[in-house]
Amino acid sequence: MTLAFITALSYLLAAGLLARDVSRDVRGQAWLPPALIALGLHAALHATTWHGAGALDLHFFSALSLVGLGMGVLTTAFGASGRMAALGVIVFPIAALVGIAYAARGHVTATPLDWRLQLHAWCALLAYATLGIAALIAVLLWAQERALRRREFHGWLRAMPPLTQLESLLFRTIAVGFGLLTATLLTGVLFVENLFAQHLVHKTVLSVLSWLAFGVLLLGRWRWGWRGAKAVRWTLVAMVLLMLAFFGSQFVLEMVLKRV
Repeated sequence: MTLAFITALSYLLAAGLLARDVSRDVRGQAWLPPALIALGLHAALHATTWHGAGALDLHFFSALSLVGLGMGVLTTAFGASGRMAALGVIVFPIAALVGIAYAARGHVTATPLDWRLQLHAWCALLAYATLGIAALIAVLLWAQERALRRREFHGWLRAMPPLTQLESLLFRTIAVGFGLLTATLLTGVLFVENLFAQHLVHKTVLSVLSWLAFGVLLLGRWRWGWRGAKAVRWTLVAMVLLMLAFFGSQFVLEMVLKRV
């Protein structure tokens, strides 16, 4: 737990420094060192557990923590390149929380996976992290549009890219996440035995529905120029379906039915 607490404190320090910069309308990089330390410690938290277990752990809290780590990495990459560093004010506390939850509740006996299933799992985790970032960007896009429409020029707006740039970033992120989700479904079809078994059928159906929703959104953007509130709604609905596909079903299986 000590490593998890240090990790969480590093994340919160990075978020606090970012919040300070946002409130002062400063684009500094003081947040970057603690963010990098937090990401390294977060990765070490999983690596030491996997080394001891001799297998990749992808149960509920472990997978949730890995998605938080992935979102932290993407946020840091965005921020270091000068885009959307303010996103870390939201993402870093989430990563800290899921890291603590994993340290407290997530150490479950893992089942060894061959390289094909590991490939499927990593594609899924990367897709969740990327599309999770997209969902947060969609919420910020909605908030920015709403504030501008009401002529409420809050200080946090200065930390955001212009509306058109934020919208472009949203769709680029969705496109990358859609590609990863496509790879997840393809590797699932190719490598997962009994994909439509009783405990997997709902995950498969919800994942396909989410994939279709993201696909329709990208098609609508390309063909009909969808944007604004419509893009936000489609993004959030698709993300909810994706969250239910794995984390909703895993929560029921592991926390309610006690099937590990």
